[in-house]
Amino acid sequence: MSELLTASVVIPTYNRVDYIATCLQHVHRQTVQPVEVIVVDASPNHGTQRLVEQFPGVTYIRSRHGRGTTATSRAIGVERSSGDVIVYLDDDAYPSPTWLAELLKRYGPPDVAGVGGRTDNGQPHEEHEGLDEIGRLLPNGQLTGHFAARSSGDVEVDHLLGANMSMRRDVIQELGGIRDFYPGTCLREESDIALRARAAGYRLIYTPDAVVRHVGGTYARGRRFDLRYEYFAARNHAVLLRTALGPDDPRARGAARHALAQVGRNLTYAGRSVLGHEGGGDSRIRGFANGASRALVHAVGSAVGVVRARQYLRDMGAREDVPTHA
Repeated sequence: MSELLTASVVIPTYNRVDYIATCLQHVHRQTVQPVEVIVVDASPNHGTQRLVEQFPGVTYIRSRHGRGTTATSRAIGVERSSGDVIVYLDDDAYPSPTWLAELLKRYGPPDVAGVGGRTDNGQPHEEHEGLDEIGRLLPNGQLTGHFAARSSGDVEVDHLLGANMSMRRDVIQELGGIRDFYPGTCLREESDIALRARAAGYRLIYTPDAVVRHVGGTYARGRRFDLRYEYFAARNHAVLLRTALGPDDPRARGAARHALAQVGRNLTYAGRSVLGHEGGGDSRIRGFANGASRALVHAVGSAVGVVRARQYLRDMGAREDVPTHA
């Protein structure tokens, strides 16, 4: 069955001309070719468009939604594609020649809704870490990653990494499409469709044989881990669990308790710093400011996430066409 499936590769991008060029070169070298490659570009300029025009057969689509709308770009890709399987690739993720072939091999059983592969980040020992916790949704509502792990075989998981994941088109459509409730740093946007697929009874597979090299492109705004990142991590996680699983799901409630505990840990760190337990002088002031600010940002992000989730759920209950970005 999987040998008959066709694949559309969709690459969301924003202001990464050099990266998308290398990514497209690697896609061109696949042993199994997709029926189409689609680049969805949310950049404010035309640099990416001019670059993509140099690659014959690659479809360029401009998104008017701009920065922080990766899931919306994914949704646009679904709408404009024709393959049986939608394969998502980050613009800074460079696939090995057999990457697409290995993803498609796993679609034999009809209950397999999605397949993701290994993301090589070039970090020491990453291939050995978290082998027993790849892509899990834990009882306390937290998500494990470890998508660089080189497991001994395929593993059933609860969610996938957007840099290297695929899903059946008919399942995406059955579930109401890709939703974008995840602005800012776009954290958790790829987990939404995955958790909804699992909740509907489908299986998701992680295979270490479908490999991409993730070089980690420059970020659209700010540093990789800063207060803005922390805010959207808390906000988007609260939205994810309440909209994908339901506000009464025990894992959503567990995540709320975990968020409260995280705020407490940050405040404890701040208190120890000001009492001199974390160094002296200026270091105590910095430690207090760091702990207190992270506690505040995490608390505000979680609270905003709960409020926004309620609004999204009301919107979904009031109409059939769920917005792709909010």
